[in-house]
Amino acid sequence: MRRVEHVMGLPVSVRVEGLADEDAVDRAFAWLREVDERFSPFKPDSEVSRLGSGELDPTGVSPDLAHVLELCEHYRLATGGAFDVRLPGRGLDPCAVVKGWAVQRAADLLVAGGATRFVVNAGGDVVVGGTWRVGVRHPLAADRLCAVLEVTSGAVATSGRYERGDHILDGRTGEPVTDLLSLTVFAPTLTVADATATAAFALGLDGIPWAAAQEGCEVYAVDASSRVYRTPGMPVAA
Repeated sequence: MRRVEHVMGLPVSVRVEGLADEDAVDRAFAWLREVDERFSPFKPDSEVSRLGSGELDPTGVSPDLAHVLELCEHYRLATGGAFDVRLPGRGLDPCAVVKGWAVQRAADLLVAGGATRFVVNAGGDVVVGGTWRVGVRHPLAADRLCAVLEVTSGAVATSGRYERGDHILDGRTGEPVTDLLSLTVFAPTLTVADATATAAFALGLDGIPWAAAQEGCEVYAVDASSRVYRTPGMPVAA
């Protein structure tokens, strides 16, 4: 089964082989649409927007949002403030954590439906069940790959400048991070891979060893001079 929907501002595709409960795909996409409504900072009636504007008391947030905010605070502290979802001029924007967390839960719904071999691709960030080959886009050429990974039941996420320009800011300075082109993290879950990739990118070059030191994470990075950094455990295909 294959299905693609545009949700959370990006294309999300699902490919599943041997699914016992076909309604699991419906539940996965319904969850992602729910997340978009509840957690988008671009929708004035979302829970995130109401919290950011002061309309919603912080003690009254949902358990899901409380969990997301705990993750955001974890990465803020772990990076010494380089990663921060409350930057001046931007308001509360936890998207860097929400996407990976939400897509991982969608994948968990597929597993609960009996899926053992699947791919969920959310704008290039991928979580898989079974073994699949996952391409890492070349940061300077959209039609090329700079690596191919052989991933078994894990997740791959990339933060970079090639799609949205210099949009990742160092929360300590408020300035864009420009000494990296892209940073890819392989981890057991997309929750960890996506948040770690963005947090590490916010640290600039220092984010490469920082991400490599995170439990279960492997790193593939390209700096502004096109030098490549790769941890030994990154599952690059032969």
